[in-house]
Amino acid sequence: MDAASLAAASATTMKAVNFFATPITQRIATHPTTLTSPIPHTKPNTPTQLTTRKNRIRPVEPNLNSEPTNPSTPFSNDALSSPISTSFSSSNTKGLVLGLGFENSWDSAEVGSPVVKRFLGDVEERWYMWYYGKSSSNPNPGSDSIGLAVSSNGVHWERGVGQVQSSQDVGAVINCGKDWWAFDTQSIRPSEVVVMSSSKVRASSAVYWLYYTGYSAEEAENIYNHSQEINLENPERFLLDKNGGIGKIFKSLPGLAISQDGRHWARIEGEHHSGALFDVGLQGEWDSSFIAAPHVVFHESGDLRMYYHSFDLEMGNYSIGMARSRDGIKWVKLGKIIGGGRSGYFDELGAMNPCVVRNRKDGEYLMAYEGVGGDGGRSIGLAVSPDGLKDWTRLKDDEVVLKASEDCGWDTKGVGSPCLVQMDGEEDEWRLYYRGVGIEGRTGIGMAVSQGSDVTRFRRCAGFHL
Repeated sequence: MDAASLAAASATTMKAVNFFATPITQRIATHPTTLTSPIPHTKPNTPTQLTTRKNRIRPVEPNLNSEPTNPSTPFSNDALSSPISTSFSSSNTKGLVLGLGFENSWDSAEVGSPVVKRFLGDVEERWYMWYYGKSSSNPNPGSDSIGLAVSSNGVHWERGVGQVQSSQDVGAVINCGKDWWAFDTQSIRPSEVVVMSSSKVRASSAVYWLYYTGYSAEEAENIYNHSQEINLENPERFLLDKNGGIGKIFKSLPGLAISQDGRHWARIEGEHHSGALFDVGLQGEWDSSFIAAPHVVFHESGDLRMYYHSFDLEMGNYSIGMARSRDGIKWVKLGKIIGGGRSGYFDELGAMNPCVVRNRKDGEYLMAYEGVGGDGGRSIGLAVSPDGLKDWTRLKDDEVVLKASEDCGWDTKGVGSPCLVQMDGEEDEWRLYYRGVGIEGRTGIGMAVSQGSDVTRFRRCAGFHL
């Protein structure tokens, strides 16, 4: 049985496949591009060899372009305390937990799109953060990477300056695709990591499914023909011209990679000819321009939900839609669930970069999203749904959960790419990780904390940035 046969023909006829029960083992077969499938089987302990292009597994190759400018002085990839090499003063770094990396390191020019996971053990906790980075030594398309930082408390992070070398290393872990036909040759951004293990076990024993956004060289339809002209803020802009004007928007699609240590990844080729999981919508559909930020939530066995954003050409705003899957590979689109806000509101031009979490206290679904204002400004808002499928309601129409800081803060130009983490304990605290943009487009990753169980109010805390 091949991987495609595991998928449901319709979201309404899903069967309960125990998505997390089947052990996943990655093994290189005789053919260098053929691996034993890590995809769950309907028959336990029955390996499936994937020898066709569809759903084939491709090992991730090192990025040969990510080396420092001066090759005679190689970087050591020993873990470094975070954040490092920033020009911010201590007075304007409130909430900042990860700044830019050392000069010429893999993340020295830009960081963003944080995906944070927490693991609890008997005597300690461990935090993983996957995030996007770009090096100042190679600003060309195709040089972006996804990297990993680790922490013992989710506040102070250890990071690397180059490509990971071992299962204990930190640094860049996955790079842009090298195949000419692939959908992710120009840029990649992490969207979600589905961890196939209990949160009560060590991180090293988990299996990770990384859903990410991949950009190709194909230019998407110009969204500015359908809305007022706004300048795309760093890093949403892609190949922004040097004069700070509006850049080209390149087509993006959702991708999947799998790992046993969170560091060494193998891409899973979807049904689309480019290797993506699925294509944009047909002409006239709301998601016909691009697919971005595929955030996946495991609801129950055989029921995974993907939330993603696109630009609705007819309505002239960013919108969030969803899809559903039995196996995490083949998806059925369910349509748009959130569009633009009311005139004059912080999300007037739409919602993007969704992060959906099922509240362990009451079972409701919370969605943190990046709102785009009429002037292009970025803030973070919140919506709620009883079942995660429909009836999404903004908690407060014109009240943001987190907005750009005032004065000369490191994130004074905008905040977005939210990642919600629900903490255990009686206080029911939430953490909100996010990408912040400062003066001259300088980026960083920040953290804000809820006021107890009140998810409508988050505050940046001082003293994070060491």
